[in-house]
Amino acid sequence: MNKIVRFICVATLLGSFPLTTPTSWAAGGSGPLFDMHVDIHQQRSLQRGARLFMNYCLSCHSAEYSRYNRVAKDLGISEENMRDNLIFTGRKFGDTMTVAMTEEQGKEWFGAPPPDLSVRARSRGADWIYSFLKSYYLDESATRGVNNLQFPGTSMPHVLWELQGLQVLKEDTSGDEAAGHGVKDKNLFEIVSPGKMTEEEYDKAVVDIVNFMVYMSEPIQLKRQTIGVGVLFFLAALGILVYFMKRDYWKDVH
Repeated sequence: MNKIVRFICVATLLGSFPLTTPTSWAAGGSGPLFDMHVDIHQQRSLQRGARLFMNYCLSCHSAEYSRYNRVAKDLGISEENMRDNLIFTGRKFGDTMTVAMTEEQGKEWFGAPPPDLSVRARSRGADWIYSFLKSYYLDESATRGVNNLQFPGTSMPHVLWELQGLQVLKEDTSGDEAAGHGVKDKNLFEIVSPGKMTEEEYDKAVVDIVNFMVYMSEPIQLKRQTIGVGVLFFLAALGILVYFMKRDYWKDVH
């Protein structure tokens, strides 16, 4: 009986910790890794992230392990709204999220085919993606006029420049102090050409995109925690029942 009680206590303690996707263990990169808080249970954030992802990412990057109808169902988006505002490629509601660009075109335009983003948040980590989208800066020596502190020499253009604007490095951030993990100070850049959003609004937009990508990398996690809580309540109720059964069976012995 004591073993059962201990098991239930341990399970309850473990269940109290959120089950989140690892945000940095597979990050890589050479720039500062900024911290961000992932919360895939903020449905409005996921909806905004889906809209931004469809508008700015899905034109080049595919997400072929995700389907429009699954995303709509999980995020509380109606089929009509999804068709009218988030499906731009003539795809059907039940289709996977692919793009028209071929691998050959990707190699010709960018030097390499843009990677599929279905599970990118799991392979790179949320902190890495967040840092990458925050770290574009003007660089005259770069082919496209911009470089990225997190991923120097990236062939990906700054597709969110109209939202963020254009920024420059305040100082040399290539040293060891700036390249550490878990950096909270993002004040390494200075906006020289404002975009449509303020710095705070852009930061929120990037968080929304990353939240959506974390959800997309493992959609079942939206339900997994809810199921886990139900299992813990069941174990707690079962433990109480077993305890009183034990008392009833052993009352004559004691």
